[in-house]
Amino acid sequence: MSSLSGKLVSSIEINSCSDVFHDIFRHRPHQISEMSPTKIKACDLHEGDWGTVGSVIFWNYTHDGKEKVAKEIIESIDEEKKSVKFKVVEGDLLELYKSFSLTCHVDTDGEKNLVTWTLEYEKLNESVEDPHTLMEFCLHVTKDIEAHHA
Repeated sequence: MSSLSGKLVSSIEINSCSDVFHDIFRHRPHQISEMSPTKIKACDLHEGDWGTVGSVIFWNYTHDGKEKVAKEIIESIDEEKKSVKFKVVEGDLLELYKSFSLTCHVDTDGEKNLVTWTLEYEKLNESVEDPHTLMEFCLHVTKDIEAHHA
């Protein structure tokens, strides 16, 4: 990896059922705007079908106090590992990053349900910061979804 490439990984414990959480990100991401309305404004399907690899999803969201957009392709789904990987193909993130992918993985560790977010990216240049605030955003959305299902 070059010095411009990076990877952030963070996990958060949830009380919600891991199957429900995975189902939301796989089949029902368009409902996240109801669960986290201050962060996710809308999520629309542009191509394909919900929950299928190759489908294109368009997000309107608020990050760092600014309205932003992202067009993502569902790159992979692993039912056994309960993970969904999204690759950003258009939008605000690509003004800072040459490439950007997000993976949401839900795991049960004994009594605990953990949601792990992995952000993989390549910065356009050295002055671009690592996406720590975006990781915080993902963790906050996770807690909003959990609160909605409490």
